[in-house]
This record gives sequence, structure tokens and C-alpha cells, in this order.
Amino acid sequence: MRRLLWWLALCGFFALPQAGWAQSYPSKPIRLITEFLAGSGGDTLLRIFAGSLGQVMGQPVVIENRGGAGGLVAAEALFRSAPDGYTLGGLSPNTQVVRVHLAKSNPFDPQKDFTPIGIISDPTIVLIAHPSVPAKDLKELIEYAKLNPGKISYASSGIGSQHHLSGEQIKMLTGAQIVHVPYKGLFESLKDVVSGQIATGFNLSGPVAPLVKSGKVKVLAIINTSRSALWPEVPTASEVVPGFEPAPSWTGLFGPAGMPVALVRRINADAVKAANIPEVKAKINETGFNVINSTPEEFAARLKREIDLVGKIVKSAGIEPTE
Repeated sequence: MRRLLWWLALCGFFALPQAGWAQSYPSKPIRLITEFLAGSGGDTLLRIFAGSLGQVMGQPVVIENRGGAGGLVAAEALFRSAPDGYTLGGLSPNTQVVRVHLAKSNPFDPQKDFTPIGIISDPTIVLIAHPSVPAKDLKELIEYAKLNPGKISYASSGIGSQHHLSGEQIKMLTGAQIVHVPYKGLFESLKDVVSGQIATGFNLSGPVAPLVKSGKVKVLAIINTSRSALWPEVPTASEVVPGFEPAPSWTGLFGPAGMPVALVRRINADAVKAANIPEVKAKINETGFNVINSTPEEFAARLKREIDLVGKIVKSAGIEPTE
């Protein structure tokens, strides 16, 4: 009995510093490292979020743009940071999911060398087409592609991108022969769909919305788990293609490995509160992103599931590592 009481007291002693640390945190500004270039859609999203998070936490949250190498520069900087909560990362699936299958080597293990804190948002992604394409939705596009193999092409933001993986998953599940055309970015691909240089493409709802309104492009499908409020009549890809699961496209909040559990929970709670302030949520929605609430455990489980999903798509499509 005496030994049991001693053990419980010892556990309580070691728990006190962690609990106290979480309560006094933060006592200085916080760095939020991101792979997104200044002025990009992801950067705009994080600046809205960071401003609100800073107000909730009572300390400034300073964005540090570290673009380059498909997000690797930002992720590596976070990986090498102290796990004290004063350096966080606003990262995408590029480094945390896709690189697992499309990089020959990694300077870190995405599953072991980071602490998933929570998902900030998911963008609304759409499959669009030039008005001349003889299909009003994804179902008709698939039917046309099966009758005319190789005649329909789709644009993505690059090999291994979420848009590329979505297109290859549709091909994998339906057998439709649609040709992939990778671009260096979404702006270039959108411009070519509008001009008719390419038949279809995946893009964000934000820049697409005014083009749909003016009749320059049409929306064939929503590449999310639920329909869009902008086009409620347009079905999701999973409604049309059984077994389809949206390729990962979130922006998530991470820390280095080894962060104390109490600290992770504190940051997660503050992040959820910051993103769901009504005026902040409205601003985020205006950029074409949807606020997502998740616990650290839910985020970790989603990462594992998406790593498996991307692995299946990469294997089926025969996508080779790019570096």
C-alpha cells in the first residue's frame, strides 16, 4: 500500500510541471512556419487564422513564409525546432502524406517526427470544364471518356498534387481513359481551361466562382465530402463514383515531435476557438476554404488513412517518385 501511494505521488509530481507549463503558455510570440508563398491562397488563409489565434492566445502569432521544394523547406525547419509550442507549422499534405510515396528519400519521418495538433481547413475543390465539353456533370464526362478514350484531358497543379491524385482515382475506379496534363500552378491551368486549350481541370472554388457566373467555365463535380453552398445542385465526386474519397488537401497545424500532451491540447483548443469566431470563419469561407474542427487524435487517424489512400492511388496509376 505504501509503495502504491509513493508511486501515485511520484506520477503527480512529474505531471505538475507539464500542467503548469500549459497554463502559463504562451509567454512570448509564436512562429507559424508555412510552405505557402506570401500572397497565395494558403498564405491568406493562415494570416486570417494567425491573427485570430494571436488574439485568443494573448501573444502575436507571426507568419514565417518558407516556400520551396514542395513544402520541404518549411517542414524541415519545423522538424528541427524545439517542441516547446513556440514554433508551429501550417503545412499541407505535400510533405506529411504525399512525400511518403513520391519521394525517394526524406530528411524526416512524417509520421514520427511531427506532432499533429489539428486541421485548420479544407479548400472547396471543383472539377471544371470548358463550355464546349459535351458533358454537364461528372457522370456524363465519364460516359463520354469511355466512348472516346484519350480525347478528354484534365489539368492539375503538378504530378503528385491533390488534383492529380483525384483525377487518377476517378480513372482507377471507373476505367475512364482521361489524360493527365500537369501544370506548375493552378492559375496557369485555370487560364487554359478558360481558353479551351484543355478540356477540364481541378481548381479551387474561390477563383472559379466568377468564371462560372460569367459562363466561361462550368462545374462538373465537387471534390469534397459534401456539396458546395455555391452550387448545391452539383453532386460530389463520391456521389457519382462509388468508393471515391477526396485526396487530402487540408491545411493542418503541426508541431515538432515530443510536444507535451497538455500543451498540444491547449493549442488545439485555442486553434478551434480562433477559427470558429463568426467573423473569422466568414473571412476564411470567403477565401474558398472551409473551417474544419478536429482533435489531435482525429487528425493523426486521418493522416494514417490518407497515407494508405494515396499509396493505393500511386500504385494503381504507376506514379513514379519525382526526386
